Amino acid sequence: MIILINGSINSGKSTIARKLKDKIANSTVLEIDTLRDFIKDIPLKEAIPINLENAISLTKNFVKHSLNVIIPYPLSQKNYDFLVKGLKDTKQKIYAFTLNPKIKIALSNRGRKLNEWEMERVKYHYKIKINNPDFGTIINNSDQFPEETATQILGLIK
Repeated sequence: MIILINGSINSGKSTIARKLKDKIANSTVLEIDTLRDFIKDIPLKEAIPINLENAISLTKNFVKHSLNVIIPYPLSQKNYDFLVKGLKDTKQKIYAFTLNPKIKIALSNRGRKLNEWEMERVKYHYKIKINNPDFGTIINNSDQFPEETATQILGLIK
């Protein structure tokens, strides 16, 4: 199975992905942001498609080795469609969840202090509706502990 965890910066994607990994046998978390580290000198707008292509390749390799893959990353409709199309031949069930805390919560200190660029990126993500897309299941995790959000997702995939 492949689980996409969507949402803005600081919505809890990575935290929830790690919680799910602890609860789902034979799973791994594929942090697309880590792939960005390989091409830091390329502007973000140009790097995103490359990172998504790399994520598809890695996901296919993990699936080939019988791993469930959890991918936390902010996804536009276009990028979601690209991932799903690229992963179609894995024949894996693909689940998509979007974490949608209130913007004031996404802008707050949730374990790390956001820098100015990150704060502006959160605002941008909310402006373009990364937090409320037309795909998958949207979860308002404003008042949930990470464990509760992970449990809710587990209930929806089983």
